[in-house]
Amino acid sequence: MSGSFPLYDTRAARELDARASARLGGDPYALMLRAGQAAWRYLLAEWPQAQRIVVVCGPGNNGGDGYVLAHLARRAGRAVVVVHLDEHAPRTPSGQRACTDYIAAGGGVELFDIFLPAADLVVDALFGIGLSRPPDAASARLVKAINAQNAPVFALDVPSGVDADRGHVPGVAVLASRTLQFIAEHVGLRTGDALEYTGACALDELDVPDAIFTDVAPAAEGLWHGALARWLLPRRRNTHKGESGRVLCIGGDHGSGGAIALCAEAALRAGTGLLRVATRERHVGPILARRPEAMVRAVESGEDLEPLLPQADVVALGPGLGQGEWGRGLFELTLRAGKPCVLDADALNLLAVHPHELHDAILTPHPGEAARLLGVDTREIQQDRLAAARALAEQHHAVVVLKGAGTIIAAPQAIPCVLDAGNPGMAVGGMGDVLTGIIAALRAQGLAAFDAARAGALLHSLAGDAAAAEGERGLLPSDLMPIVRRLANP
Repeated sequence: MSGSFPLYDTRAARELDARASARLGGDPYALMLRAGQAAWRYLLAEWPQAQRIVVVCGPGNNGGDGYVLAHLARRAGRAVVVVHLDEHAPRTPSGQRACTDYIAAGGGVELFDIFLPAADLVVDALFGIGLSRPPDAASARLVKAINAQNAPVFALDVPSGVDADRGHVPGVAVLASRTLQFIAEHVGLRTGDALEYTGACALDELDVPDAIFTDVAPAAEGLWHGALARWLLPRRRNTHKGESGRVLCIGGDHGSGGAIALCAEAALRAGTGLLRVATRERHVGPILARRPEAMVRAVESGEDLEPLLPQADVVALGPGLGQGEWGRGLFELTLRAGKPCVLDADALNLLAVHPHELHDAILTPHPGEAARLLGVDTREIQQDRLAAARALAEQHHAVVVLKGAGTIIAAPQAIPCVLDAGNPGMAVGGMGDVLTGIIAALRAQGLAAFDAARAGALLHSLAGDAAAAEGERGLLPSDLMPIVRRLANP
């Protein structure tokens, strides 16, 4: 398997729906029937014991999918009630037809007041992809009622209130236990706020022909475990350490020696052939004690660093660098050298204050660092993480790894990638230093910058997931090291 999958924006999703309907004789209701049937099959598989089912329907085609599901559930002998707001009577022809068929078969409809009826399962068929703004007051009360009841929630296509393009939640949104997407996966459900609301995501392609996807470009590419083998190929039998690259890690000002030590060890575990560390003199002994394989040099000035730069294939700059005179001097000298580099932490903060033309660079910001680089606040980054990553890549002519829930990797003139890996336990100081070392090592081993960033970010997140098998709370960056080595050899 390729280890990747396409992610589409709302515009593309609507085009795919239209094409699928055309293939079914031009009748959108035929596609709606398929969606409702797929949702019913999924419900039976995941909640076979659910007898009391409440389906919350909206006025559009997402609501129509809900009416079809309700009809099928009632016909199977389940106790079903459709609930909608007074102003949410079906408005689309297909939705009206689905509602009519449901009522004609004896189905019941209730107008929402304050509480939802008791249920074993609540189905969210309120808005789907049809909402990218905050719900109005009445809809917000309904969403809050869905979230307040004790039953699991099954969202059709998109949890209502989640922006399917950006992953942003502009107001309130349904907290789904599971989400079933139809035909294509939505890019916004893979990053940012959306990950709090989707629960487990699944896809049913509704048996549409592959031909409908022709010339419909995805907004991004999702990456999961199987993609590693695309980049991390077995080494030649007759190889030598020089072929695995020479990485120079620069950082570790006073009080921050651990950051550069983590970066260095991660680069070694990810397979670099030769590893040098340029750091403060007081950190030389501790780093050598931790990792004697590293060649550690005391660097107290640019004069000490200058002879090390020509020997490096790739520079990892930033972990523990600081923003004082020492850090800024090394930052300026390194960027002038024009080496392929991975910039993280204080190197990014210095770049925001002292802009430089970059040559063959990979930037690895968290949302706060991305905000400083773009001159906006962090909230704006999180409102549209995909756009922020693209903007950074274009602004700096560099590859960008925008860290966080649903890490995004972007490059100029390339389709961005979103990771289907990582967990909340990785939100701890030092994880970014490990990522920097991994990416630098893969870049030094001959991968192009975009490939090194994609492979390195995925390797890092998968190692974090494996380490979190023993629990997310208390997960440490150093816990990833032996796992990085294992996963780097798929």
